Amino acid sequence: MHEIYLSIVVAIIVCLISGTVLIPFLRKLNFKQYVRTDGPRAHLQKSGTPTMGGIIFFLSLTLTIVFVHGINSRLAILLLVTLGFGIIGFFDDFIKVVMKRPLGLKAKEKIFGQVILSGVFAYIAIVYLERGTDVIIPGTSVGIDLGWLYVPFVILVMVGTNNAVNLTDGLDGLATGVTAFTALAYLMITKTWGIIDLSIFSAALLGSCLGFLFFNIHPARVFMGDTGSLALGGAVGSLAVLTKTELLLLIVGGVYVLETLSVILQVSYFKISRGQRLFLMSPLHHHFELLGWSEQRVVFTFWSMAALFAALAVTIMI
Repeated sequence: MHEIYLSIVVAIIVCLISGTVLIPFLRKLNFKQYVRTDGPRAHLQKSGTPTMGGIIFFLSLTLTIVFVHGINSRLAILLLVTLGFGIIGFFDDFIKVVMKRPLGLKAKEKIFGQVILSGVFAYIAIVYLERGTDVIIPGTSVGIDLGWLYVPFVILVMVGTNNAVNLTDGLDGLATGVTAFTALAYLMITKTWGIIDLSIFSAALLGSCLGFLFFNIHPARVFMGDTGSLALGGAVGSLAVLTKTELLLLIVGGVYVLETLSVILQVSYFKISRGQRLFLMSPLHHHFELLGWSEQRVVFTFWSMAALFAALAVTIMI
């Protein structure tokens, strides 16, 4: 139990130290956020804020796990997958910020990298970690064995989670806070189930989010960028896969799901209605901003929703 508390504390401390050092360095390198001119006008003042702060998650997760628990095969895979997705995001940010190409990696390039990494992860989980190919139905002890379909299923889960977290990362502290509640839910589930190493990873992820919030809450002094959002997506998706709770992501990651659905519905409705919009703007958090809500009100509302989704998931699973 003390390892769990220690992991949270160490991750927070590493974030605070690395953030204090890294943010001025990012500013000096001129790694600053590009803000879309077609978004809410209030966001234009965010232009120039340092980005690519997701590097902080690389440091906090790795150093915390090595210091507190040490590396075993499962934790090594979790870290590598998290860092792998983060590196895809890093290249995307680098192209946007340094090479001055606002759209970053092409969509097909980003998806290709995510699919390959997810496929390799699925294979390793099945063959080397002996995870099997079954998926637990939330609220029951029943598992469905997907057989050879499990690999494409994991690819769908991992890529979907990555992009859902990425869509959620649109306001100061929004994705960070939502992911903190998701990590807390997985911490409680894995601790109850006695999966100590995954509890340590969940605790480190929770502490990393809390530490990063010190710099990322409104007004943000740094943005995580795709470097951070894809790393967080990789971490959450990996936890779901290794705990066989992929279907639970629809509940524990309820805010991610709503954000993604808002984009899908907006695009679909726009095409069907020949130019009409279902929401004022998508993802969903921008819709509420354009309704006149303050950024802080939107963020705290979505955090509250994330807390409720996390509590529901924990209640179902334990």
